[in-house]
Amino acid sequence: MRTKKIVYFAIAAALGLGAGMLTTAGKAQQRFDHVVRNDFFAGFAGDNQALARGMATCEKILAENPKHAEAMVWHGTGLFLQAGQLFMSGNSEKGMEIYTKAIAQMDEAVKLEPDNIGVRIPRGAALLGAARSMGKNNPVVPGLFQRALDDHMRAFELQKDDLGTMGTHPKGELLFALGDVNSRLGKPEEAAKFFQLILDTLPNTPYAKRANTWMETKQPLPVNQTGCIGCHASN
Repeated sequence: MRTKKIVYFAIAAALGLGAGMLTTAGKAQQRFDHVVRNDFFAGFAGDNQALARGMATCEKILAENPKHAEAMVWHGTGLFLQAGQLFMSGNSEKGMEIYTKAIAQMDEAVKLEPDNIGVRIPRGAALLGAARSMGKNNPVVPGLFQRALDDHMRAFELQKDDLGTMGTHPKGELLFALGDVNSRLGKPEEAAKFFQLILDTLPNTPYAKRANTWMETKQPLPVNQTGCIGCHASN
């Protein structure tokens, strides 16, 4: 049960950091994540009624517009949680069925709108948070990390010209996620680029503390030191 709570908290925290990264996106219209994220955050924290509300909101929008990529990706994160619940209860067959649907739905959302940060970050953040908490020998972990890398890297590319004006929180979470996922994928040279960027642009911040720790060890930080700073965690 403790492992279950750790995995779900990691996903919720990751989605929280994803919301922070979204602050520079979608300024011209209401951000879709503002419509559903509180229900999904509560759902990942264990409130099944809140999760059901969030899923129902997405399903209503998708019934009207099956190609609504942001509703699709958030619904996929909900399916991803439900798959985890099934695995934890011992129903692996049903869990794999729902897991497959979740990944397919999130992948389709990214395919529909590959340059929408409001699509990229929810998928990348959810999968990164979950994969960090799964065992190294879990066969799905490399694929989850690769998707997380692709999503965060695309978000970085779309915003790199604005890094100088980004707030500490969205910039720190994005750069840390990129350093961390590269490290976990066995790409220390790539990881070092993003950790050094943190040290250069965010000195004397908690992100710099994490970056310094990684620079000293060249190893991924413990999961309990990867939470969203100022959002769901203080480390």
